Amino acid sequence: MYANNQPIIIGTPLREKREEEDVDVDSSLRFGFRLVCSTALYPLEYAKTLIQLGYEPIAPRPGRTLFGARRLMLPNIFQYAAYIKSVDGFTGCFRGLSARLLGNVLGSYYGERLAIALLSKPPKTVLQPDFFEFGVEMWEKYDFNEPRPVFKADIVSKAVTQVCGIVISHPFHVISIRMMAQFIGREHLYDGLFGSIKEIWVQEGIRGFFSGLIPRLWMEACCMALTTAISYLFKKYSGANKTICGHVDTISHFTVTSMLYPYHVVSTCMAVQGCRLKAGNPPFMDHFISWRHCHAHLTLQNQHKRGSSFFFRTVARAPGKINDAFAPYPEMK
Repeated sequence: MYANNQPIIIGTPLREKREEEDVDVDSSLRFGFRLVCSTALYPLEYAKTLIQLGYEPIAPRPGRTLFGARRLMLPNIFQYAAYIKSVDGFTGCFRGLSARLLGNVLGSYYGERLAIALLSKPPKTVLQPDFFEFGVEMWEKYDFNEPRPVFKADIVSKAVTQVCGIVISHPFHVISIRMMAQFIGREHLYDGLFGSIKEIWVQEGIRGFFSGLIPRLWMEACCMALTTAISYLFKKYSGANKTICGHVDTISHFTVTSMLYPYHVVSTCMAVQGCRLKAGNPPFMDHFISWRHCHAHLTLQNQHKRGSSFFFRTVARAPGKINDAFAPYPEMK
């Protein structure tokens, strides 16, 4: 059909509306699937958190690494999770799960709306507060011969959405970590969600809800920037197909996250640092002036990558020689 010599496409708005609804349903299903997987794998996340805090309740045994070298071997993450189950039972393996799931849901829902208010336009839907979840679809829909500002605007929109989601979800992230950290000292300060909120508010104020936020944001911002740059350059200059670009995106994501993993350990330690739990105070954990101090201390002790390996975990070797020429300035009181 034509009107004023212009073609009229019948059904296009309806088709676009249906496509948008399908995208929303697909995103909701994928987000729900992530929540189910997070719940099922939570005992491993629990064990990994305690390892990041430096808690090793099982004595190491002589063994061999993947390459056959003789070392003192720590239990793998499955044996660690089995130990938690033997102490607290099956339900004890899911301590802190409610706070973690609630933080993810609230961060996803309100993070996007806060980004809309800041950018004054709807960002692309992102249903997971994680800088790493861009996926292959992001690269498939772009023609890299288009003007660069189009691509840049979408990256900025996604980045703002992710930052907002992380900031909103972080207080629940802190509560979840402290609930798990109670296993170390067998305390009961963070048994419930409302009781945990009251404990942090009374003891530390609003600042306590954002403990460890800076290294977490720094890690994920760097991961997003590096992964995006690698995928963009490969897609633009290699001319490879979508399948190869997807593999490159996965490999680059894994490589970058492995490089920046120490900041994940620092964020976990700083989330517990200074609270009333045994896990966040001497002698179990040293007092850190800042997250940079924590990172430097863990690196010096060769503890900055604890928890990065699920299997073949070895006892970290202390540095052979420590230079005593440097002494930090005394802390002002």
